[in-house]
Amino acid sequence: MFKTLSKTLSVLAFALVVSACSDTDAPVEGKQYRTLETNLSSYRLPQVTEVFSLGCGHCRNLEPMLPNLEKLTDSKLGKVHVMFNESAQIAAMIFYSAVMQAENNQVPADMKDELFALIQNHDMDGNAKKTELDRIFESRGMVSPYELNEEQQKSLFDYLQLAESVSSAAKINAVPTFIVNGKYEVILGGHQDINEIAETINYLKSKEQ
Repeated sequence: MFKTLSKTLSVLAFALVVSACSDTDAPVEGKQYRTLETNLSSYRLPQVTEVFSLGCGHCRNLEPMLPNLEKLTDSKLGKVHVMFNESAQIAAMIFYSAVMQAENNQVPADMKDELFALIQNHDMDGNAKKTELDRIFESRGMVSPYELNEEQQKSLFDYLQLAESVSSAAKINAVPTFIVNGKYEVILGGHQDINEIAETINYLKSKEQ
């Protein structure tokens, strides 16, 4: 009897250890992430892609944390500007005008800061905003979005078309967010800090392996 009881307790202890090492702390679908209805792999997005808007205050606040997120996830983040309303579309035109002229298509951090500030400044009138926008681009040897030639306009249209397709296919209705492997959207509201976001992204990256 005692041998049987001892054996039972050993099995129970082993079961508890296994349970403690299980995936009980793994991100939960519907809370930390969701599976996209449409697989975006055909768009060949970077493995981890931020969907954002220059007009979004939360996106602006998140921006300084992105270099740390890249380190935590060992990923070079891609960016897609959301296109879900008219103001976002105008901001996207400005963003992609910078992307297509930037070295390696990477908009410098200080330029992004200035574009965030400009788009979110509601005290400037239209003429003042145009003057400041021209300055931001021209000070970096870039052509203002107002001065793009025909070839540049075509390139801009291609960027905008991709952004529109991704935004529509993924049914993005809030930013910032992240798309992982073209299949999953990270639900930022289900996380407390950048470390938890990184944990979910790493989980989703490994989920495909």
